[in-house]
Amino acid sequence: MEPSKVWTAIDDQRRALVHLLEGLPEQEWRQPSLCAGWTVRQVAAHLALQNTTWAAMPRVMLGIVRHGGMNGAIHAMACRHAELPVETIIGEIRDRIGVWRPLPAVTFRETAIDYLVHGQDIAVPLGRPLPMPPGLAVLAADRVWASPRMFHTRTKLAGYRLVARDAPWAAGQGHEICGPIGALLLLLTGRPAALPQLSGPGAADLRELLRPSPAA
Repeated sequence: MEPSKVWTAIDDQRRALVHLLEGLPEQEWRQPSLCAGWTVRQVAAHLALQNTTWAAMPRVMLGIVRHGGMNGAIHAMACRHAELPVETIIGEIRDRIGVWRPLPAVTFRETAIDYLVHGQDIAVPLGRPLPMPPGLAVLAADRVWASPRMFHTRTKLAGYRLVARDAPWAAGQGHEICGPIGALLLLLTGRPAALPQLSGPGAADLRELLRPSPAA
């Protein structure tokens, strides 16, 4: 996809997410998201922090040191931001519509991953529809698969071949896992909630591997 088409699709996701969030009752903001240990409100606050600029980077780096790494710092910043009124959080996401520049040190590909995956982190547990554009999901899946560090995907899914049913995308070698590109993107980014949408011998293997152990 050309960058302009990517940004247009990202803007569509921003609008759809704002529309979803505007209709949430208070109790749904407090629900757990697909992102382990994060509430819906905290995930939305994380997306609202897309307004971060280079001027804020010293504070970000201090947070990384203080919280023992990037993941801890990101969670801490999201938790603080989630204390703002929900109207402010929604407004900040809305303000990004039409802003065609990524956060410092990343590209539009990572921006697409953020909005697609975190949008589903919010929508799926609430049972709310938030469709993923297949073309944008392919771009995001390509980026996740190509990165050796982002989610360690190729290590975790070694021995499996992922094949999208609704888009021209496939990756890996081994037992086949088939499904919508959106569900495969969630699997690539460590969301087991994607498993019910997937089929094939590889999907059956993963369900068994990820089955919770019985209580002792």
